[in-house]
Amino acid sequence: MARQALDIPNGMRKVCQDFERWRSSHTGRRPIPEPLWAAATELAKEHGVFRTAQILRLDYSQLKRRVGSAGPPVRRAAAPAAFLELVAPPTTGLSECLVELEGPRGKMRIQWKGTAAPDLAGLGRALWGPA
Repeated sequence: MARQALDIPNGMRKVCQDFERWRSSHTGRRPIPEPLWAAATELAKEHGVFRTAQILRLDYSQLKRRVGSAGPPVRRAAAPAAFLELVAPPTTGLSECLVELEGPRGKMRIQWKGTAAPDLAGLGRALWGPA
C-alpha cells in the first residue's frame, strides 16, 4: 500500500523512506536492522506507538516492547510545592500524629506523640532535599 506524503508527519518522512528503501532492496523475510528499529523507537516516543507502527508498517507489539525497554518515558516534573501548611486542631494533653511521605528516593513515615510538634518542613528538606 503506497503512503501519500500528506499522511506522514514531517519528522517521520525520512525514516519512512529509509524503511521503504530497505524493504525494496530485500526479498523474503529478514530482520529489520537495529539502526532502523532505533529510529522507529525514537519516532514512537514522539508520535505514539500505534501511529508510528501504522505509518512505518511495523508490528505494534514489537515496537511497543522496544519503546518500553528503551528506558523510562520522559516525564515532565510537577512543580514542587512552594508552601505546605499543616494545621493541627487545638488539643489538650498529649497529641499523636502520623505523616507518610513518598518521593523519588523512597517512602518515609513519621509518627510522634507529645505536646510539641517537630519541625516537619526542616525534616523533609533534610531527608528529601538534593543529595
